[in-house]
Amino acid sequence: MSVEQAPVQRADFDQVMVPNYAPAAFIPVRGAGSRVWDQAGRELIDFAGGIAVNVLGHAHPALVGALTEQANKLWHVSNVFTNEPALRLAHKLVDATFADRAFFCNSGAEANEAAFKLARRVAHDRFGPEKHEIIATVNSFHGRTLFTVSVGGQPKYSDGFGPKITGISHVPYNDLEALKAQISDKTCAVVIEPIQGESGVVPADVAYLQGARELCDKHNALLIFDEVQTGVGRTGELFAYMHYGVTPDILSSAKSLGGGFPIGAMLTTEALAKHLTVGTHGTTYGGNPLACAVANAVLDVVNTPEVLAGVKAKHQKFKARLEQIGEKYGLFTQVRGVGLLIGCVLSEAWKGKAKDVFNAAEKEGLMVLQAGPDVVRFAPSLVIDDADIDEGLDRFERAAAKLTQG
Repeated sequence: MSVEQAPVQRADFDQVMVPNYAPAAFIPVRGAGSRVWDQAGRELIDFAGGIAVNVLGHAHPALVGALTEQANKLWHVSNVFTNEPALRLAHKLVDATFADRAFFCNSGAEANEAAFKLARRVAHDRFGPEKHEIIATVNSFHGRTLFTVSVGGQPKYSDGFGPKITGISHVPYNDLEALKAQISDKTCAVVIEPIQGESGVVPADVAYLQGARELCDKHNALLIFDEVQTGVGRTGELFAYMHYGVTPDILSSAKSLGGGFPIGAMLTTEALAKHLTVGTHGTTYGGNPLACAVANAVLDVVNTPEVLAGVKAKHQKFKARLEQIGEKYGLFTQVRGVGLLIGCVLSEAWKGKAKDVFNAAEKEGLMVLQAGPDVVRFAPSLVIDDADIDEGLDRFERAAAKLTQG
């Protein structure tokens, strides 16, 4: 039997929630595939994917099945015990990547936190406490904990919370000379997003990532790839490092890994993993059976030639049409990104107005994203139907027409 729930609406947010978000005026209540319905029964097409999370859309039968089956067995036992779904997931990730070892947590920030702590611990054990400096890039985003927000290269997110974690510096993205000038034997790690997500969907140059790899090897520093947004099929390869052919020492994953269920993972080699001995790091919920069961199902679907090839084909479909729309309405100058992480760079006349595009799209029944004020971002389901792509882009064109023609 279901208990009658008290009705709630958008206005309730302003009464009972901390005001650190400014959610849209409507409340989504149900999703199926790449379609979402709000409280009023209005249907929208989802090109946002919960910010690159809903990798198989909404209510995918494989994920619903995995969650339901596991929910009837075991939810939580803590890390005093291990569990079968976690071990299966670790095997899958290790078999599919450079890594030998996996650590499970609940979010991208936690995966990065583990990566940064591991890098400092390895350097501490091997070279002593002096070697603790971390180099990140300007405009990067690595999470919201004090450590990860300090590593992230956006002061607007890290200022105003007291003293920052020290030993962190920021160099311009895609600038190998700047990295070369900054790195030293005190550097324990260089952390890079293969595609900068939050700050505008900016892909790294292959030569930049190759050069970073060489510099890290030369200075006994670890190369960390933050693949929270780019991982689990988003680029058309299982992880973006495969797309680039450059292998990191440590990789962080989250977002798409659970297809909407909270889970994060840090992947690394056996030689590095052994520095996190019993008691050095932990998490109450990390690797819980529910999350791992869902993530197993995600990987079973995503890590297949059909789905990964489909991502590349869908990229071409999006790009061709978006370039056409951008040109026709003078709305954006460039369409960039890899796979189904796509950014449209707004033209001079529309700079700073990504929110206006978001609002115009919503009025036409389309969910999109921003990546900073100057870029409209698309991160749809990797298995979105071509019919939904066409219909969503029709809606986007209507939004562009209304916006630009007043």
